[in-house]
Amino acid sequence: MIFDQDMKKILFTREEIIARSAELGAQITEDYKENAPLLVALLRGSVPFLAELIQHIDLDVQYDFMDVKSYEGTESIGDIKIVKDLDTSIKGLDILLVEDIVDTGKTINTVVKTLLHKGANSVKIVTLLDKPSRRVVDIKADYVGFEVGNEFVVGYGMDFNQKYRALPYVGVLKDELYE
Repeated sequence: MIFDQDMKKILFTREEIIARSAELGAQITEDYKENAPLLVALLRGSVPFLAELIQHIDLDVQYDFMDVKSYEGTESIGDIKIVKDLDTSIKGLDILLVEDIVDTGKTINTVVKTLLHKGANSVKIVTLLDKPSRRVVDIKADYVGFEVGNEFVVGYGMDFNQKYRALPYVGVLKDELYE
């Protein structure tokens, strides 16, 4: 691929992501077999993971999107801005929040509180990547694809200044490209 030379290493291949998504989808199917959740994906990073995950959930799931901003470059700034809100009323619904990565936890924590305030019955989190070493808010994903260390990851929806999102794997960006 065009950006392969920008990677320090590849953490998870497309095949590994598909296999883990199948495992997560099976668990979600079992956990929600009585009442399918509304999947709420956070734009833009979670879209490839959402697209893969829903293929492995054997329920009639619906989904909607929110767009929230909290990053400047490589750092979460803490405050979030809702750029695009949900089109669906969530009052009384069980929500499964789909995220590409849970890092500091600030964004996801605020989104969970917002969804509960809007009347959601429950909110659980499924994330492709979890980076607990950077957590500053006490929040834990209910379903985790992979745990990663404190490295700057891109690909499979995750970006650096809007680049690298379309990579079919998750890789670690070379330090000199963002320092």
